[in-house]
Amino acid sequence: MAAYDKADLERRMAGSVEALKHDLGGLRTGRASTTLLDPVQVEVYGAKMPLNQVATVSAPEPRLLSVQVWDRGNVGPVDKAIRSAGLGLNPIVDGQNIRLPIPDLTEERRRELAKLAGQYAEKARVAARNVRRDGMDALKADEKKGEIGEDERKRREGEVQKMTDGTIADIDAAATAKEKEILGK
Repeated sequence: MAAYDKADLERRMAGSVEALKHDLGGLRTGRASTTLLDPVQVEVYGAKMPLNQVATVSAPEPRLLSVQVWDRGNVGPVDKAIRSAGLGLNPIVDGQNIRLPIPDLTEERRRELAKLAGQYAEKARVAARNVRRDGMDALKADEKKGEIGEDERKRREGEVQKMTDGTIADIDAAATAKEKEILGK
């Protein structure tokens, strides 16, 4: 068991918040966001590649995404990849440019997305709690080895708990903000 490392725990907890923010960034809110196309993988040159490695994605208008494909031969595969990504977008091909109008979200779809945001937040909370457990286990192991005393272990456990509480508050704040944005409140 590794010795207690506060910096490592802080880094891992911050990582769970960053991962949540990345996941939430991919949820559609009715406004055009280039992160919406991050999960799209395009089958080109005999391999699957992320969309941003074969095209430039931009949001010229609040309700429109523009995908500028670099190689004319890849326009078809990019169009197909966007259609099959399950994002509910209908690409309009215009030469080497693909326009993606962002449709309005139905109330049912908004509720689904808000629920998904909640699931992402719970996954991040679980990750933060796992980091907390690792920290507590490391402290108990250090005490057993005689590297720290009981008082020191208890003090550091308090630090770990405070760190966890702060991280979970950040996760809740990010999820609540995203849910409000999705539900349009």
